[in-house]
Amino acid sequence: MAARAFLLTAVWAGGNSTALPGLAQESAAQSPATQPTSVNTDWTQWRGPDRTSMLKSDILASQPNLENLERRWRVEVDASYSGPIVAGNKVFVTETKDRKFEVVRCLDRETGKQLWESQWEGSMKVPFFAAANGSWIRSTPTYNDGRLYICGMKDVLVCLNAETGAELWKIDFPAQYETKLPDFGYVSSPLVDGDDLYTQAGSAVFKLDKRTGELKWRGMQGAQNMMSGGAFSSPIIATLHGQRQIVVQSREELAGLSLETGDVLWRQPVPNFRGMNILTPLVIGNKIFTSTYQGGTFLYDIKLDGGKWSVEQLWKQPTQGYMSSPVVIGNHVYLHLRNQRFTCIDLATGKSTWISEPFGQYWSMIAAGDRILALDEQGDLLLIKANPEKFELLGKQHVSDETTWAHVGFVDRDIFVRELKAMSVYTLTQPKPQ
Repeated sequence: MAARAFLLTAVWAGGNSTALPGLAQESAAQSPATQPTSVNTDWTQWRGPDRTSMLKSDILASQPNLENLERRWRVEVDASYSGPIVAGNKVFVTETKDRKFEVVRCLDRETGKQLWESQWEGSMKVPFFAAANGSWIRSTPTYNDGRLYICGMKDVLVCLNAETGAELWKIDFPAQYETKLPDFGYVSSPLVDGDDLYTQAGSAVFKLDKRTGELKWRGMQGAQNMMSGGAFSSPIIATLHGQRQIVVQSREELAGLSLETGDVLWRQPVPNFRGMNILTPLVIGNKIFTSTYQGGTFLYDIKLDGGKWSVEQLWKQPTQGYMSSPVVIGNHVYLHLRNQRFTCIDLATGKSTWISEPFGQYWSMIAAGDRILALDEQGDLLLIKANPEKFELLGKQHVSDETTWAHVGFVDRDIFVRELKAMSVYTLTQPKPQ
């Protein structure tokens, strides 16, 4: 099971706790980093338009189950673990071809017809103990302002014209910055903010000009060995104590970096096994939630006093996250665990209010209102009611006989499912009158 982290790293009751005065109001209000977005917004990057997997919509709330799920189209492609990207009438998917090339396909959203294809030589093999399911490309691309940014396995970042597939620029981090090739490939997904692109590559954090790839700064340079080099988690932009910053989780620690300079504002070691800091953390007000393999589940309070930043661990509990990134609804976090169970955690106390029976090894989740849509790696799509008092499974539909490790996407009523060797689009039709 431990090797699974190194294989699929793009994607992972009770305990010591203290009450958190005011957390209920803070999490209910939510910081800009966790504000939900409209369901009609394109799915432009890892975990959706704002990287929270949160949608402001009543579409899921109107679904009593998933019986009205209909497949519109399915297109066979080569293998990948990258999540699909949706922008306007286009769907972008990546793949690894002939164990040699990395490919991006642009498909028509309505029909699945291919509009263009672009490829480059860039495939690599992960270590033998992590190669059971292949060495496919796994970083989810980012779309912004007519451009598509794709991270290839060999620490190569490619910028394409999203209309034509033409290459605009490319950065080979090991060649250009003399860094070590990551043992498990480029995993972290790129982030665009304004005119800038941020990415965790070459065991560091880079800020680049999104139009040219020109370096603006390089910060938080770390070790490049097998157990700490590279990054499995993906960066997010957050506002903590009124200051916008980039929050990153390396394989060893959490940190907030200045957007202007790349200087580390604060940092916090995160206990884990063999650098398996994989999931994307949640920023809730001025607090950050994360969970790690053999490390536990944590809530950290990021403080600013007299211009000095500090971090306080508010609570830790023994449940262990793995590859599945959590969602927050109200005052509770919903997290799929390393032991394949699903849990609801009270943010104020750190206690699990319930833990479910086992499901798959991995869930990608989307939350809207009091509903959670989850896709596990076995091809099962689940509809769950976010109830802090008990686990409620409202519906379940098997949507693929292939593995589905890529993050699910959601736009309007369409659900985008990236199977290992196919791309499928399902539509939630209007429920039939009872």
